[in-house]
Order: sequence, then C-alpha cells, then structure tokens
Amino acid sequence: MTDLPIERHEIKGFDGLPIAVHMVGAKTEGARDLVLIHGYFSNAFTNWIRYGHAAKLVEAGFRLILPDLRGHGESAKPHDPAAYPADALTDDNLGLIAQLGLTDYDLGGYSLGARTTVRMLARGATPRRVILAGMGLRGLVKTLDNGGYYRNVLTNLGTFERGTSQWMTEAFLKTTRGDPVALLHILNTFVDTDEATIAGFQQPSVVICGADDRDNGVAQELAEILPDGRYVEVPGNHMNAVTRKELGQAMVDFLTA
Repeated sequence: MTDLPIERHEIKGFDGLPIAVHMVGAKTEGARDLVLIHGYFSNAFTNWIRYGHAAKLVEAGFRLILPDLRGHGESAKPHDPAAYPADALTDDNLGLIAQLGLTDYDLGGYSLGARTTVRMLARGATPRRVILAGMGLRGLVKTLDNGGYYRNVLTNLGTFERGTSQWMTEAFLKTTRGDPVALLHILNTFVDTDEATIAGFQQPSVVICGADDRDNGVAQELAEILPDGRYVEVPGNHMNAVTRKELGQAMVDFLTA
C-alpha cells in the first residue's frame, strides 16, 4: 500500500544539514511512536511504505517516524567528505530523537538501519523495544566486511554483466535514484560495535532476517548474544526479503505480543 497519508518534516543533522523525516499514522492517544531506519542505497519510502509494512504497523496502532539517512532519499547529499565523519548517521538519528522530544518509543531498522540502531543503543538511546532486520553479528562487529563490494559497484557503474549481484545492486541504485558520490562517502561513517557492548543491550529485541540472507553474517548469532533477543526467519535474501509481507507481519507480531 502506498496511499497512506504521509507528512514530510525536516530536522537538522548534526552539522545543520537538512534531514527529511516522514511521519505515517496519526499521533492519537494510545498510538506508539516507532522510529524505523532504512538500509543502504534505499530510502524511507522504498524500505517501509512501498511494500505495505508501514500500513500494517499503522493499523496495529503505531505512528511511524521514518527518516531518510543523509546521502539518501530526500535528505541532504553533500559531496564533501567532511560531511561524512565516523558515526555521522548515529549523530543525525540521536538528534532526531532529541529534536522530536521522543521519550517512550520503539526503534529499529533494516541492514544499515539496523546497524545505525545498534550504534544509537551503544551511544545511549533508550527505546523500549528494538527491531534489527537484515543484520547478523558480523555486520555489526566488522562493519566494512562488505565495504569493498559496494565501493566496487559505486566506482564501476555501467560495467557489470546483466544478472550478476553487482548488476542487481546497481539496478536497485537506479530505482532509488541514489547519488553514487554521496553513497561512497557513507562507507566512511561506519563504526564497529564490539560483542560485549551488544551483549549489554537489555531491551526486548527481535532479529528478523531472510532465510537466504548472509550478507551481514548470521542473524541467529546476533539474536543469541542479545540478553532478550529472539530470531524470526522470513523468506528471501538480503535484497528481496524487504519486499515480502512476512517482514512487516513479523514486526507487528513482535511489537504487539
């Protein structure tokens, strides 16, 4: 479903750059705030709205707060490397929590969004519950494991054989109208989080991952290291699990249990 009423807002990034934030669902009595962060190369609409996940969550009683990460979507996409220091995405999203005055909220993300969620927790964010989708333990403790792959794609656009993984990644970049220069700089923002820190997160957490997704390591390992973690498998691989209705349903099931 893509006919949901969407309110577009803007916050200031850590350095004053504009960060687009999309609000879906009314802030009515009893509606809980849920901040969801999209993945690399994607944006809030593609990740959460296009395939119906937002509609399911709104129906279940949530107001969604969906930022576009810097370098993505409708947010600022500067080409200056100085705009992409380590943990920049974390700083922006901690700023979002502060600027919107959120105190009782849930937090989650897919892939890079899950990694950003973990960095926010490591830096002091205090959501009630946590969703980590499309992410395994390796993708958090060794964040640049796939950095070479994406650097190769972004610096060799138009050269990949049709049907290859690189060609499909480039095709996705085109569908989201991604900015290759900005996205290349995003790689410099990645920060590892050690296992001991992750093992200290006390919030009820769900790790949702495609059955054929090992892009960021093994999701079950992440669920096992979390004190109050559980693993839910959905169909698909890293690229297409996000399009499956089971992803949104798994999030609803966790948050309404």
